[in-house]
Amino acid sequence: MKHGREQITIVDIAIFGMLGALMYASKIALEILPNVHLIAVFVTAETLVYRKRALYPIYTFVLITGLFNGFAVWWVPYLYLWTVLWGAVMLLPKEMPENVAPFVYMAVCALHGLLYGTLYAPYQALMFHLDFQGMITWIIAGFPYDAIHGLSNFFLALLVIPIVNAIKKAQSVKLRP
Repeated sequence: MKHGREQITIVDIAIFGMLGALMYASKIALEILPNVHLIAVFVTAETLVYRKRALYPIYTFVLITGLFNGFAVWWVPYLYLWTVLWGAVMLLPKEMPENVAPFVYMAVCALHGLLYGTLYAPYQALMFHLDFQGMITWIIAGFPYDAIHGLSNFFLALLVIPIVNAIKKAQSVKLRP
């Protein structure tokens, strides 16, 4: 398959499918903890490694989530929520000092978690016919959950660089014919 100028190989399709499934499995494994998951960590790490092509595992995760949990009203914002984080990571400099990068990734992941409800709110307002004041009320009511989300993303983002390194190492392994 051609995508722009880059070839998408069968190996890429398999890797992106497995990464999307891993994202979903990690979310299920951590569901016992409210608003604590590794999705922002994976989105950040995959974007750092694959750049534009990170959208493949991200949307594989979104599709798997819909397939297993239902394509319901709550699912629609998944079509853009993770892309916002992907875009923020794409805007970061490709090369950062090793002593700065972890803190930048932690801040970006934390900010996405903290703003999750705010990013979700316009869709909620449209779906449930909320006026601007209703939308703001919805954001404020959800802020404690967004604070947990942001705080957990902050600390879990310590895993971004190890995951980037693991993906790069796995990519360097030659497959036998």
